[in-house]
Amino acid sequence: MKIALYQMHVIPGKPDENIEKVSQWLDSLATDIDIAVLPEMWNTSYRLNELENIADVDGEVIIPFLKNKAKEVKKHIIAGSIAYKKGEDIYNRALIVNKEGKLINTYDKAHLVPMLNEHHFLTSGEKKPTVFHIDEIEMGSIICYDLRFPELSRSLTLEDAKVIFVPAEWPKSRIDHWKALLQARAIENQIYVVACNTVGKCDDNEFGGHSLAYSPDGALIDCLYEGEGTLVVNLDLNAQSQIRESIPIFNSLRTDLY
Repeated sequence: MKIALYQMHVIPGKPDENIEKVSQWLDSLATDIDIAVLPEMWNTSYRLNELENIADVDGEVIIPFLKNKAKEVKKHIIAGSIAYKKGEDIYNRALIVNKEGKLINTYDKAHLVPMLNEHHFLTSGEKKPTVFHIDEIEMGSIICYDLRFPELSRSLTLEDAKVIFVPAEWPKSRIDHWKALLQARAIENQIYVVACNTVGKCDDNEFGGHSLAYSPDGALIDCLYEGEGTLVVNLDLNAQSQIRESIPIFNSLRTDLY
């Protein structure tokens, strides 16, 4: 499975310009790419005090765009997350669209970042992420700060997820945490972890890039490090069963204790 990640410099507060950037990027991808991955809040970045006016109301702009684009470029799109307005609430919502142009999964970010006062502007999701299928492979997605809560990744793993995607706008100042936590989620769950971060700045926030993928044994498959660009990784999904046979941690789970 060949996956392309867009380490994007999101233009703060400019949804139309960001949609055009994403459209051009999707058009540029090689025909052998199976899945295209976008980062967190790629329509608005962290202009939280402007979301009331710039968030996508009921997904009326971005969801049709993604559906049409997925069919046009013939690729599944892990569409990161967007600022999504529903009624009086604004969510940080992950969207998954398959290459047939169907919205197959959504998830609202459960853990809001206190350091950025997200809880003053966004509504926390009330449902845990669920597994979706792409080319008959079980996958899941969490969002950025969710990475610090291993229970979410474990819950997806126990639903047989083979790959977990992590779209983010992770700060440069804590990029060591980003790498360590992603690798830990891969090792402890024996899954592929594919993480797409942003670069550039939004007001006082600078994002750290380092979009990357880890294999189920925690080996780094590849990393883009810094700067806007595209990372392409190949996942050998047959390798996971070999890793789980060599270290059978799930046979040792003590569900009677925890």
